[in-house]
Amino acid sequence: MTALTGTAVLTRVALRRDRLTTPVWIAVNTLMVLSMPNTLKGLYATDADRADLVRQMSANSSLRAMVGPVFDDSLGALTAWRVGVYAGALAAVTSLLIVVRHTRDEEESGRQELVASGMVGRRASLTAALLTAAVANAVLALLLAAGLAAQGTAGAVAFALGVAGTGLVFAALAAIVAQLTESARLARGLAAAALGAAFVLRAAGDAARDDGSSALTWLSPLGWLENVRAFAGERWWVLVLFAAAVLAQAAVAYVLAGRRDVGMSFLPTRPGPASGRLGTAGALAWRLQRGSVLGWSAGFLLAGVVYGGMTEGAADLVGDNARAREIFERMGGQSGLTDTFLASMIGVMGLVAALYVVASVLRPHGEETSGRAEPVLACPVGRLRWAAGHLLIAFGGSALLMLLTGLGFAAGYGKEAGPILGACLAQVPAVWVIGGVAVLLYGLVPRAATAAWAVAGAALLLGWVGPALDAPRPVLDLSPFAHLPKLPGGEMTWGPVGVLLGLGAVLVAGGLAGLRRRDVAG
Repeated sequence: MTALTGTAVLTRVALRRDRLTTPVWIAVNTLMVLSMPNTLKGLYATDADRADLVRQMSANSSLRAMVGPVFDDSLGALTAWRVGVYAGALAAVTSLLIVVRHTRDEEESGRQELVASGMVGRRASLTAALLTAAVANAVLALLLAAGLAAQGTAGAVAFALGVAGTGLVFAALAAIVAQLTESARLARGLAAAALGAAFVLRAAGDAARDDGSSALTWLSPLGWLENVRAFAGERWWVLVLFAAAVLAQAAVAYVLAGRRDVGMSFLPTRPGPASGRLGTAGALAWRLQRGSVLGWSAGFLLAGVVYGGMTEGAADLVGDNARAREIFERMGGQSGLTDTFLASMIGVMGLVAALYVVASVLRPHGEETSGRAEPVLACPVGRLRWAAGHLLIAFGGSALLMLLTGLGFAAGYGKEAGPILGACLAQVPAVWVIGGVAVLLYGLVPRAATAAWAVAGAALLLGWVGPALDAPRPVLDLSPFAHLPKLPGGEMTWGPVGVLLGLGAVLVAGGLAGLRRRDVAG
């Protein structure tokens, strides 16, 4: 038996387990990118319009920090500029989640020990996880290359390889982190923090230089992606950086995997106190989720400050472009351009908050499947009280995230905070509906609980890409976010808000009723 024995079987199992969630992430990424050429063609129909956009971007450091520099005025180059960084970041998130799920998650749940007792090589599971991530990125690259080929074959291939390369870099990074930590949650957090650092480095470098040549930009894989310069005189040699980073990190992960026992790590969990200090189920839930809450809170506050600081610059960039104004209005409202931009960006943050609430709601599912919930429930702790502690953090935490977003926007924009805070908190009912769907799935059909990620991804797709694609109103209305009042600047309507709150309460009640009646996984 070799170190890779069983890799093929484990890869097939991993692909089957990800058959719902991964295709959703790939579809969101693909549609986000492929919607851009036609959207940009409608926004900037003439060569003069596109040349003027390039000149404005070169002088606007705040928007360069958000989306990167633009290197050419062709539709392909503008597409790579507008969505390249975000496509790479989304590919990175998808990849790191895949790798952590099929490595550290398996060890933490105890399933890896059972698998390892069979005819399975020592590095087979790690190899299967990396291959699964590679398959996901390869499918994404093929879809992007085929969809953008009309803008130029060479540019389409370069862009697709750059996005896939970014995903693979963070897949390999996640493989290292999974060897270092004993907790899957911490592994995801550290890998996500590395992605956040890469975004900050790129943003700082692009704000300083308008040609992507800053040293800070070159320190970030997201900076490598933009420096591939797809559709603008491709730099094929930059792709070597992705390959080198992937190979080097994968080699480190393989060495580390061969030097530890299954379930162990190089950064072991710190022992707790000799006497317990957690007296309630709610306190235990907070102890388990506090790191996630604090990390998301810091990210939302920082994002609010950044986007708030960009508000005036975005209004200047759109100017009197009717098509750009129409898209922002479909996303955010029909008031003044500044309020419309704020409403659309706040709406995007609400969509991201839906991802947090799904992750937090599904935390009890992870506790249950790993066997940690059963000893807790064997004590005088009822199921509903145990679940309520996690749900309080999930739903209350999402409201906190939007509150911090509002404070960040107000601080970055430098204007009155009241209307902005109100606009952010108005997103909470729709976020809670998504959370309610997650509770319902977990309570009634726990094996399908991860389908809540597909629901959140669909809402993200409808809210982010739908307006740019001119999706029909009935399609957009499938998302709970489409029924919220468009604030700031619009009129506050309490009817839809009340309906969404009631729907969320019904979904949560249904999920808790199902949890109370079904068996707990051992």
